[in-house]
Amino acid sequence: MSEKEWWRSSVIYQIYPRSFADANGDGIGDLAGITSRLPKLKELGVDAIWLSPFMTSPQKDAGYDVANYCDVDPLFGTLADFDNLESTAHNLGLKVIVDLVPNHCSSEHPWFVEALAAGEGSEERARFMFREGKGENGELPPNNWESVFGGPAWTRRTNPDGTPGQWYLHLFDSSQPDFDWTNRWVRDRFLEILRFWLDRGVDGFRVDVAHGLSKAPGLPDFRRDEDYWNTPAEVRPDNPYFGHEGVHEIYREWHQLLEEYPGERILCAEAFVEPLTKMALWVRSDEMQQAFNFPFLVTRWNGEQMRQVIKDSISAFHAVGAPSTWVLSNHDQIRHATRLALDPNAKTADRITGIGPLTEPKPDNALGLARGRAASAMMLALPGVTYMYQGEELGLPEAMDIPDDKRQDPTFFRTAGQSYGRDGCRVPIPWEAEATNYGFGPAGEPWLPQPAVYRDFARDLQEGVPGSTLELYKAALAIRKERALGDGSLEWIEGTPENVLGFRNGDLTVFINYSKDNFVLPDGDIILDSADSSSGVLTPASAVWMV
Repeated sequence: MSEKEWWRSSVIYQIYPRSFADANGDGIGDLAGITSRLPKLKELGVDAIWLSPFMTSPQKDAGYDVANYCDVDPLFGTLADFDNLESTAHNLGLKVIVDLVPNHCSSEHPWFVEALAAGEGSEERARFMFREGKGENGELPPNNWESVFGGPAWTRRTNPDGTPGQWYLHLFDSSQPDFDWTNRWVRDRFLEILRFWLDRGVDGFRVDVAHGLSKAPGLPDFRRDEDYWNTPAEVRPDNPYFGHEGVHEIYREWHQLLEEYPGERILCAEAFVEPLTKMALWVRSDEMQQAFNFPFLVTRWNGEQMRQVIKDSISAFHAVGAPSTWVLSNHDQIRHATRLALDPNAKTADRITGIGPLTEPKPDNALGLARGRAASAMMLALPGVTYMYQGEELGLPEAMDIPDDKRQDPTFFRTAGQSYGRDGCRVPIPWEAEATNYGFGPAGEPWLPQPAVYRDFARDLQEGVPGSTLELYKAALAIRKERALGDGSLEWIEGTPENVLGFRNGDLTVFINYSKDNFVLPDGDIILDSADSSSGVLTPASAVWMV
């Protein structure tokens, strides 16, 4: 990977700070813990790290409710700890990307507190989406929008004299008020925030809800109901709060700011928009460099569907001169070593619904791991950018049996337990099988309980063990770098049976078996094997790299 445009072919490792490594023993991961484990990520073979939010926050949504964008939450350490982390990472040759949450802030942010105190019609309130209610006395919300986390997207305030006041918009939790990005003051403050972290040396930003900053004028009624989701993405009605075209001028301004800094600084969009041709608008040459490929992530265990989404991804992103990105797991999704074993018709595959103690049918863990290993092997052979989520290199399954009284995700509470939410993929990861908290931290009860089965996936039990998931990832990442697969191009192999995918990237040939039958491999040397294909047969739920 060359320094120039490193972001076109890199492997970027997502760290969820509260669940990665706990240095001080309070049960919550921290920046010092991350720093202590960075050599292991260098050894793994990744090129960059992305840190989920670590900024000052009341933690009502695990840090995605920011109360100060230019400081570190004491839960995770200090700015000095961040500087040490960044310096250590750069000395190891790892880039550092930080999470930025511009769609909304915490209701405890001074800006929102000031807006409430200033009252209706004030400059301070104009920084957020305050509106009068409908109905005879304003008792109804301004429109019918629903929160992503469940329930209404509007909350009504009470005035100091006890009378009902205005409503404010929160597309997520009520503790996360949306900014009004038509306000120049808001735009200028975020330019200052970008400069603050760029001046500290960060290499880029992953932008949370990058599709949500602009809302349609008039805030028209809209609901993503069953009819909406059953309508093909190409002909769905426009969403007035996600994917609105006004976001693009914001990111053009950010792009220009990043160009003022030396090196290759990047923006990566979390943009839940379909189809892929629309998502690609976020990565035109004067906007962002990357956008997460959610259609790839949510594709079920089906070879023909996967073939199509890969084709569509490469076509859409390359049409605007951007690299395709590939990702199988993150902090918002059921871990793919579990998700890929779910019934393809099961609604439990939804990221918000999640999986919990009462979910039926339960996924087959052995099948999920086999499919997860095969999918990972395929993904790492694709040209473009790969994002990994902490613990996937260990083959971690979703933690499904978290007791109700231990859950943290606001989705669980806003839906009265009807949706389990995302806690299952956020459980602290295991490092050493026999250590306290499996090596996550020296003491204290982890903020989410670790299932006993995580012991079997501990990193120290897999290091140097042929066939382990950790060694599979290490080998794949080493070969990917050696053969510059990220900078390569994809050529499909025609004539394979249905649900058996074959493609070439340079002189590497890749096969993955999504079918229920064995596939006889052509002649060649196997240099990576997700299962055991030494007999020349690719069994179901397995993948190989050949030369």
